[in-house]
Amino acid sequence: MKKSHLLRSAAVIVTLLATTVSCNKVDETIATIEVRNSFGSPVAGASVRLYAVGSTDTDNIGEIRFDTTQVTNGSGKVSFNFSDFYKRGQAGFAVLDIAAEKGSLIGEGIIKIEEEKTNEEIVVIE
Repeated sequence: MKKSHLLRSAAVIVTLLATTVSCNKVDETIATIEVRNSFGSPVAGASVRLYAVGSTDTDNIGEIRFDTTQVTNGSGKVSFNFSDFYKRGQAGFAVLDIAAEKGSLIGEGIIKIEEEKTNEEIVVIE
């Protein structure tokens, strides 16, 4: 009986180790936007919109395919987490348009989001 119990325990441990070792951790896919004014100073409280418009090859030309907005922190930065949208094995993730504004100041840019990385871009608002 003791041998049987020991063998079962060993089998459970081996199975748990094999399962743990075979799981690959997916790193987060993050986009960080820093908003600065024309003097190069960070702009807190700026609204930052990341969005993607459908390509001209599709039936839905110009349709907004992705759209999210957040506000910069005291350092003029905002981070968007796209980890839930990334599917392991897909080639590339997205290229998104950036629109930033605070009051009458506006700025635009583009950011290429690479999967499982922290992607950074600076936008100047004037």
